[in-house]
Amino acid sequence: MSDDTEQLEPQSARPEEAEEAQSSKPTFNHQYEEIHGDTTPDQSENSLSCLVPKRYIVAFMAFLGFANTYALRVNLSVAIVAMTNNKTIHINNTYTVVKPPDYDWDLELQGHILSSFFWGYIITQLPGGFLANHYGGKYFFGGGIFITAVLALLTPLFVTWSVYLLISVRVLQGFCEGVTYPAIHAIWSKWAPPQEKTKLALFAFSGSYIGTVVALPISGALGRSAAGWPSIFYVFGSLAVLWFMVWCIIITESPAKHQSITNAELEYIQQNIGYTDEQTKRIHPPWSQLLTSLPVWALVAAHFAENWGFYTWLAELPTFMNNVLRFNIESSGFLSALPYLVMGFVVIFCGQLADMLRNTFGVSTTIVRKLFTCGAFAIQAVFMITAGYLLTPVAAITCLTIAVGLGGFAWAGIGVNHLDIAPQYASILMGLSNTFATLPGIVSPSLTGVIVQEGGTDKWRIVFYLAASIYGLGGVIFGVFGSGDRQKWAEIPLGYQPHLDDPERD
Repeated sequence: MSDDTEQLEPQSARPEEAEEAQSSKPTFNHQYEEIHGDTTPDQSENSLSCLVPKRYIVAFMAFLGFANTYALRVNLSVAIVAMTNNKTIHINNTYTVVKPPDYDWDLELQGHILSSFFWGYIITQLPGGFLANHYGGKYFFGGGIFITAVLALLTPLFVTWSVYLLISVRVLQGFCEGVTYPAIHAIWSKWAPPQEKTKLALFAFSGSYIGTVVALPISGALGRSAAGWPSIFYVFGSLAVLWFMVWCIIITESPAKHQSITNAELEYIQQNIGYTDEQTKRIHPPWSQLLTSLPVWALVAAHFAENWGFYTWLAELPTFMNNVLRFNIESSGFLSALPYLVMGFVVIFCGQLADMLRNTFGVSTTIVRKLFTCGAFAIQAVFMITAGYLLTPVAAITCLTIAVGLGGFAWAGIGVNHLDIAPQYASILMGLSNTFATLPGIVSPSLTGVIVQEGGTDKWRIVFYLAASIYGLGGVIFGVFGSGDRQKWAEIPLGYQPHLDDPERD
């Protein structure tokens, strides 16, 4: 298969089958003439609803979904600062009252609370990928976010009963959110043409960083408001529930099931992907070949490396700002968001750039994935180490913003590589790689809490060095063994057969 074209060539078992498939035009309820430029009166009447391609609507709703996912995930990292710090209350600008913290949790316990989310998150990665591959990703993606939102709304009640109940709720939230990343790849395996898969997938993923940018400062402001830290959970939980309602109404599992998609877009997506929704239901994952594939494990290693740095600062940055750089909670929320603001825009930019290099300049997918991933890891490692020696507010924030923000380049490699090497199994591969990539979320915050428990800047410097070393190792492994080519065990036996998705057939 050629990386330059990124189109899947139909592979026929017999010449007559190939000829029959070629002659079988997709005569769905939509009229096929639209592909040739002819439109019926009915289609002209609906032209306004066809101005925005449906795959872009899917990308936008997925963007909002990930924004909600990360808002629900990170709000506790700011709320926990408000829950464990003294509160200064000014009365009529005359009296000042210092109120003790609501909860007296030390840094080690806080680390366990923050990492507990990932104990549930890691469990459902691979099962979620398998189930989404078999049943479709729409309700796994949406449902995981919805249940997480409901639990967020109940968090202020649960935390008043027991810290262990809070930990249990966070584990359950992780369990529900664990299906989201595998499920979205199940959706992209049917909605994203190879020529556009990087920009579509990365635009959706950028929602997680934009959600972080929005959630951190707003959570800080809510925590300082009269409503207090419980309002953090009420606001973001309600927004996620509202998103879920819209998602269920306007999104479908595949293009063939969308009632108002144009026939041109339907044929463009399915023909370039090289298979239909129905074809993927008739094949089973080749587990032995999948689990012994070097490109798969190279992807796993790179995903682990990227998430180590990301999860370290996602969970610990507010605490670092508050305890080391001596910023108040509102400043902590805003400055903690800066790296992810950069990363969100970089992810969107890199999605466009990667596809442009592949489609316009003919750069192979393998080179693009390795260039973006390994280059990002190298830059991140350098700035992580530098941050350990420039622990002044401006210098530290600058280094951390560059180190974490430029992780967006890595996502133009590892974020969509699952769709390169085995598109119809992409949800399973994402479940596999994200299982290992979730381990940093469990280990990193707790380990950071132990390392910095009794130390200052020297102890934080160890955290920086550790993250830089892991970035370097992940880059070497992916650079040597990674691939952007579709693997032999992931080929569709009979090639593209559009008639299998004809809703008028039994």
